[in-house]
Amino acid sequence: MRTDRIFARLDREPEPPKIAIPRMSRHRVILFAATMAFYLAIVVAVLASSWLVELDWKVMLYRPYEQWPQLHAFLDYFVVLGQRGPTAVMVAAWLGWRSWRQHTLRPLLALGASLLLLNITVGAVKLGLGRLGPHYATQIGSAELFAGGDIFPSGHTANAVVTWGILAYLATTPRARRWLSVISAMVALGVGATTVYLGTHWVSDVLLGWAAGLLILLMLPWCEPLIARAEALVFALRAKWRARGTAAPALPVPAGALPAMFAQRSANEDDAPVREPVGAASGTRAARGATRPPSGSRPERPPVPPAASRRPQHSERGPRPAPARPIGG
Repeated sequence: MRTDRIFARLDREPEPPKIAIPRMSRHRVILFAATMAFYLAIVVAVLASSWLVELDWKVMLYRPYEQWPQLHAFLDYFVVLGQRGPTAVMVAAWLGWRSWRQHTLRPLLALGASLLLLNITVGAVKLGLGRLGPHYATQIGSAELFAGGDIFPSGHTANAVVTWGILAYLATTPRARRWLSVISAMVALGVGATTVYLGTHWVSDVLLGWAAGLLILLMLPWCEPLIARAEALVFALRAKWRARGTAAPALPVPAGALPAMFAQRSANEDDAPVREPVGAASGTRAARGATRPPSGSRPERPPVPPAASRRPQHSERGPRPAPARPIGG
């Protein structure tokens, strides 16, 4: 089967070096607490319609896309780096290749866990606050909350932070982790600023999106035990499935073929010569031995006259002629 060839190819790969799994260190806990405080401060500032909401309106009325129209075409494509579908496919392809080479499902499972947490947390806040975007604002200076929108926090920004930041989180060397951290931060900052330029998000939306994505990355070490259990379960199921695949399954017999099989068997039995059972054959031989007379007493036979000789008597023969002699001259 094709899957057997894939597993055999995977087993032939060289064993990777031991990968260090990040732990929830003290530094990470402090950074997580600071990011959570920043997250709550943004939410409170928007709920209170403070100076942050005024900044949102000033930037929106400034209309950056009209001030620098030459950037519009490029930024329309650049913002795709924050869309969930395309970015998830690209990153999952890379992490899938790494899982193949490293004999582990941890990269893919970590990506799945981070995206699941992102959808739950960001989606809940979006639906709970219901903020409208700049293009749908109804009253100048208003926070536009609880109006049926789904713009706060910015999903593009949070997704860019998580999707590209997971590459830095899963890096195997400190140098690769530093470079990937810088690159993912630049991409996340660029995507957030692009949404403000295009007028699809408020400034406060982007700020909260950055904080939401960073919180997901910081809490991933807490999910590592669950990821390890899921990986062990998947490998156990794979081993069980491969063990079942090696056993040759019995082929099912169609229901319509059973009467034909029994009829053929009956015909073969009728045509075969009849053989006596072993017990019956021995009994028959014993009966014949019982009727045979004993060896000491043989039945008397009538006397047989001596057979006449087949050669005729000499008297009945004629005189033998004398041999012919040559005539001398």
